[in-house]
Amino acid sequence: MSNPILNDATLERAGRAGWGAPDPSTRATPIPPITDGPVSAWDPRVMTVAGTASATGVLLVLLLGAAVGGWMAGPDSTGEVRGFPALALVGMLVGFACVIASSFRPMWAKFLAPVYAVAEGFFLGVISKAYETAYHGVVVQALGATVAVFGVMLVLYRSRVIKVTDRFRRIVIGATVGLMVFYLVSLVLHLVTGHGVSFLSSSSGFGIAFSFLAAGLAAFNLALNFDVIERGAARQLPKGMEWFAALGLLVTLVWLYLELLRLFAKLQSRR
Repeated sequence: MSNPILNDATLERAGRAGWGAPDPSTRATPIPPITDGPVSAWDPRVMTVAGTASATGVLLVLLLGAAVGGWMAGPDSTGEVRGFPALALVGMLVGFACVIASSFRPMWAKFLAPVYAVAEGFFLGVISKAYETAYHGVVVQALGATVAVFGVMLVLYRSRVIKVTDRFRRIVIGATVGLMVFYLVSLVLHLVTGHGVSFLSSSSGFGIAFSFLAAGLAAFNLALNFDVIERGAARQLPKGMEWFAALGLLVTLVWLYLELLRLFAKLQSRR
């Protein structure tokens, strides 16, 4: 699942009157430079990077807690199902609805983001248990790789090894939209004909290469997330935008984990 909500258009809308933005005359006034550049006064009414990090942490705790419940409801080693795994599909749809609603009403994210975390967490728990039943150890590998990729991308972004330019944004966003359209077409084919695109689940060389590319694209979306969060804080957007930004980052992390989960399953099936 890609991240469709963190973009320049949404940031522009969020800063306008009617989206909960504070009056410009009440915003903090920048303090003159001291030694290492301009420093802005702290204002509890506006978005900050630290506040976004805190909101992301809360959402991750909710997602992991719900994932435990989904794991318990997933299939056991004999293939039998405990609980109500059909709710996994409901969780995925509810999570998708929360993302779409937040993209139109960013200030609702304070309420919708926790709902997304719980719903998507349950879905991830069920699907992770299914993968683990079929490919022992694959969940730990995918989780570890997700944390590692996040850390590496954050370091590369903060050190400016990766610079998010307009050209970078256009390439990554265009490739992401293309991939999502491809996934949608594959889903429709599967529903209509009963057969999707074979290499999506195939452990062939081409199938593995495709999963590498998809996971790499998800990783580059993290750089876009970091950039939007940083620029949103610099623009002093409303405090509620921290939850919106945290939701966008969580969406990308979920997508990255799912791509890595499928990749490691393919690699293991080749042994």
